[in-house]
Amino acid sequence: MTIAQAAARYGLTPDTLRYYERVGLIPPVARTPGGVRNFDESACRWIEFAKCMRSAGVGVEPLARYVALVRQGARTIPQRKAMLAQQRDQIQARVDELQAALERLNRKLDGYEERMLSCEEALTSSAPAAGPSPSLVAED
Repeated sequence: MTIAQAAARYGLTPDTLRYYERVGLIPPVARTPGGVRNFDESACRWIEFAKCMRSAGVGVEPLARYVALVRQGARTIPQRKAMLAQQRDQIQARVDELQAALERLNRKLDGYEERMLSCEEALTSSAPAAGPSPSLVAED
């Protein structure tokens, strides 16, 4: 498969695939006799892996180190496993933070219309307020 086909298949640009190869996020891609990159299924699996890890927030350097270790063979399995576990823990921490933020937003949205209506009614029936009701700003 050509670089254009691989790029289209994975929603990336050819420049991105060249970058991934240049910095070591994917191993060197086989070339045709004319020097054109030929993405086989192995290369495609590496693209999928790199894209997944990058979208999960794994940095370029740790991912390139991981790929370099894979290329060194089975003797690096303990190091690779430790790296993956560390990345998993970092991703889990981000997921936990996002889950907490989502729960907070859900609490704010629950009954939001009723609270807004009551605040608006209070504003229209009394003297002008100095600012937004603290209950709408800080309430969980």
